This record gives sequence, C-alpha cells and structure tokens, in this order.
Amino acid sequence: MKKPAITQVDIHPLLAERWSSRAYDASKSVTQEQTIALLEAARWAPSCFGDQPWRFVIWNKATDPTGWQQALECLVPGNQSWVQDAPLLMLVTADSLFTHNGKPNRWGQYDTGAAAENLCLQAEALGLKAHQMGGFDVDKARTLAAVPEQYQLMAMLSVGYPAALENINDELKGREIAPRQRRELNELFFAGTWGKRSVDNV
Repeated sequence: MKKPAITQVDIHPLLAERWSSRAYDASKSVTQEQTIALLEAARWAPSCFGDQPWRFVIWNKATDPTGWQQALECLVPGNQSWVQDAPLLMLVTADSLFTHNGKPNRWGQYDTGAAAENLCLQAEALGLKAHQMGGFDVDKARTLAAVPEQYQLMAMLSVGYPAALENINDELKGREIAPRQRRELNELFFAGTWGKRSVDNV
C-alpha cells in the first residue's frame, strides 16, 4: 500500500513514500544481505567527529526466535500486538561519551537519530517497512541486551515486509489506511527569528 506524503513541491519518492506501517507479512523473512544493507546504511550516517555513537542490537526471528521473543516482551502491550509479525527487531542506543577522548557527547543522540533514519530509508528502498518505537521497557531491554550504562536506549525498531491489506484485521487496517498528517511548514521552520514565516504557500 502506498501513502505518499502530500507536499507543496515534489520531494524524492524514497522520502515521500516512507511511513511507519504497523502491518507485517509474517510469512516473509528479511535476508542476511538485506540486513547488512540496512546496517551499512546506518553505518554511513554523519556524526560529530565521525564518532559513530550509535550501537544497534539486532534480533532475527528466523535465526534466534528465543531472543526475538524476549525482545518483543520488552515492548509495551500495544506495540507487541502488531510487532509480533515483524521478522527483525532492533534496539537503538547512543553512546553518551566520545570515543576519542571520553568526554560527554551531547550530539550522540542527534547522530544516532540520523543513523536510524538512514536505516529506515534503506528499508523503504528494499521494499521493506521500518517502524521506530519509544514504547518499551528501558530497564528490561538494557538487561536483555547487556547494554553498558554509558549508552542511552533511544528506541526499538521493527523491520519487515508490509502485509497485504486483505490480510490485516479491521482494527489494524483502520490505522494503516488513515491519512498521514503533518504540521504546516511555517509551524516548524522559521526565517531568521523564532516564529517568523519561512515560506509562502506555493
């Protein structure tokens, strides 16, 4: 299903067509080559000093069903209900310290977000869907993945092939077909000073 973003001017189709689906095809796995492509996309994101503060922990349902199930159980129940069909789950973390000098890295979370978005865009390019989630038990996920304390747990990510609409239950289908919405440009972007309109309508 396509739900392209409605924009004032055209943007790249990869950006326009990326959206956070909640419906996965449980019968299709993500291949090792596809997984590596997702990770390479994240690896080549920009970062302050090229420090690459992100660390991802990955669970593949096909190769590690026990670990995948434990990762699923870190999610809040509302997320578990639809993530259960996703073949890949990932935990996204950000290093709070610079590697080269051990000092606090206040850009680590920003850079990690860029890496995660790169992964989401690569998923779209591969015909997959990725969904980032904040609804998870941070302490439980940290323990499960043995994440060191200096790393901040930012999100969990699900990746998989989108399900056909006819195979989705009515409740989930309503969320899938609902129109995408965003705030207007001038609510988000300002010209030179806070609150000043940045663009005129085209």
